[in-house]
Amino acid sequence: MFTGLIEDAGRVVSFHRRGEAGVLAVETALPTAEVAIGDSVAVNGVCLTVTARSDRSLTFDVSPESMSRSSIGKLCSGSRVNLERALRLGDRLGGHIVSGHVDCAGKLSRSENRSGNYQLQFTLPPEHARYLVEKGSVTIDGISLTVNAVSREGFSVNIIPHTYSNTTLGQLTVGDVVNIETDIIGKYVERLTSPWRSEGGLSMKTLAENGFI
Repeated sequence: MFTGLIEDAGRVVSFHRRGEAGVLAVETALPTAEVAIGDSVAVNGVCLTVTARSDRSLTFDVSPESMSRSSIGKLCSGSRVNLERALRLGDRLGGHIVSGHVDCAGKLSRSENRSGNYQLQFTLPPEHARYLVEKGSVTIDGISLTVNAVSREGFSVNIIPHTYSNTTLGQLTVGDVVNIETDIIGKYVERLTSPWRSEGGLSMKTLAENGFI
């Protein structure tokens, strides 16, 4: 699990494709001596396993699933990436609960500077948009953000100057693809309530009969 609070914006050293999979090496300012082989690190919001390390870099295997679900496959030498180590028990949860399992790819459709802050608007597939709510949480390229507004086409977020300059958001241009993870709570609620929806919908009676109220 992660929080969506970025620890470092690293740079890709190399990305080698192996069929539908790949091997990614990232240069980072993180204390790599504290990272063990087998640890999980979120790279642009994608949970990857450390397979090798050096004094200044971490290496990851990238599965075909991660390649197909995210923008990881578009990375190249020199690309900037957001990095976050896994949450430890006892750490402050400053963002929100992030699994590192990307739901879909979205696109930046608009960027507007508002008094030094940036309002970014994104589009995403409709089947994933239903998990977004105004003032709820969303993860964009591994960054925990608050949803400002939701529309039929997508959603918008506000980016403060610190986040804009210390993550990959500052280098985005309209049309760029980003990794999106919606709030995990909404997905579990939908899954748990789906049997009742298929049987005619929820009611106060069914909620009470099943111990919800």
